[in-house]
Amino acid sequence: MTLENVMTLLCGLGLFLYGMKLMGEGLELAAGSKLKNLVERLTTNKYMGALIGLLVTAVIQSSSATTVMVVGFVNAGIMQLGQAVGVIMGANIGTTVTGFMIAIKLNQIAPLAIFTGVVIMMFCKKNFQKHIGQIITGFGILFFGMTLMSTAMEPLSESELFINLVSQLQNPFLGLLVGMVFTAIIQSSSASIGVLQALAASGITTLNTSVFVIYGQNIGTCITALISCIGTTRTAKRTAAVHLLFNVIGAALFTVLTICLPLVSWVQMLFPDNVMMQISFIHILFNVITTAILLPLSNYLVKLACTIIPGEDKKVEAMSLHYLDPRILQTPPIAVAQVLKEVERMGTLAQGNFNRSMEALLEKDPAKIQEIAETEGIINYLNQQVTEYLVKINALDLEDNDRDVVGALFHVVNDYERVGDHSENIAEQAQILIGGKADLSPLATQELQAMRKAVTEILNDAYKLFITGSGDHELAFKVNNEEEYIDTETDRLKDEHIERLNSGACSAQSGAVYNDVLINLERIADHATNIAFSLQNTKHKPIRTGVKKEPYQPEASV
Repeated sequence: MTLENVMTLLCGLGLFLYGMKLMGEGLELAAGSKLKNLVERLTTNKYMGALIGLLVTAVIQSSSATTVMVVGFVNAGIMQLGQAVGVIMGANIGTTVTGFMIAIKLNQIAPLAIFTGVVIMMFCKKNFQKHIGQIITGFGILFFGMTLMSTAMEPLSESELFINLVSQLQNPFLGLLVGMVFTAIIQSSSASIGVLQALAASGITTLNTSVFVIYGQNIGTCITALISCIGTTRTAKRTAAVHLLFNVIGAALFTVLTICLPLVSWVQMLFPDNVMMQISFIHILFNVITTAILLPLSNYLVKLACTIIPGEDKKVEAMSLHYLDPRILQTPPIAVAQVLKEVERMGTLAQGNFNRSMEALLEKDPAKIQEIAETEGIINYLNQQVTEYLVKINALDLEDNDRDVVGALFHVVNDYERVGDHSENIAEQAQILIGGKADLSPLATQELQAMRKAVTEILNDAYKLFITGSGDHELAFKVNNEEEYIDTETDRLKDEHIERLNSGACSAQSGAVYNDVLINLERIADHATNIAFSLQNTKHKPIRTGVKKEPYQPEASV
């Protein structure tokens, strides 16, 4: 085998991997939010989970990617371990699609597929059409790479030394080891199967010399998930362990079956003149039968994983991300859904701090001051971390609507951080009152209580509009009117307060506290309005136009 053959082989493998990646990404982008909907509809029904795992892997063309994604879902709390087991088993079946396509021998149409796909990508304007072009191009590149690998390895069929080496793979342990190591290196069982099929196409290997390598390849593909679970929760580590256990048990079972039964002969009888199809079929058989046996017993598999990785997950710390995980970035629609949850959490914390600041002010409660400081630290942490995560999402290939949502969330995160800052400002004024350096008159206290009620109401309504994205006309009009009411009341109360200062009814220090609190309340209301209408240009949008409602008046206190 010459240097030219080696370079051609490497080029073919590179094109094969790139074509598989390009086709998978195109399928994923064409599917868009449907992938997200599939996961959202996932129930505790493990059989439905297996079906979803099969479909998702058939789309993204990588069981390793699906498993890493599932590890991320479990780590972020989107899935429970019991749900993940079914998805992982289904993913193992889904990964056999590539090998089956190769076995059909579509190599001759590869150049036409590449040309057609590139033309579609270059001249079509709609994103969906471009994604279809990407799928076709990836399909063509995959098969062109396969052709190059087969051509490069043809000289090996005349090498007696290489043929003797390949024949040693009939040894179960050696075959398993070679399959594991090679797949662990390239981190793709589909590509590893493709290389075996290329060897078969060149007349170098048969099913007899490939069968144990195939079993080993299924174990080797677990390396990606095992690496990805480093630094995750115990439950996420158990998810990766379940993936490994599934393939190890399957490999052990099929190794025994192959030794004790004429399994290879049966498959050769089904496809007598097509070694590539024989390899594909045994790969399908391995994953389907192993899933059929282990899926009903998945609870025992989970218990075994819990025995291997004992202990309980630590309680999630407040100063941490509850819903975000870098592995989820592989599926942008789900990453967007998760970042929305984290922003909702940030909003809840900001609203909580506002309530504490007003309690500290109106009730002179010093215990609230420390709580406010601690929560403000969490809000600032989330502001930084969520913004960084949004930057990563924004760099991905997103659907137009998801890109609009991400753009809006940059502003929402900033608005909630500012609500937290203004609440902290109010807490600083509360400390002045608690320290006895100033006091509020009964009238000033009553006015601030009324303003607190109005600001609390607009914060609650803004939060509802943001998280539901229902486009509730009535609520949208109400928020508009609430903001106008707060602006008007702020101006009126400032004017009346100046009169009290001029008449000597209020001290300068108390007046400064009162005025500062009013300003912060009015600004919190402004940020609440921004939040309410942040998603108005997305599919979540609340509609801000229409018939003007009556001027807002807060409900009378009981």
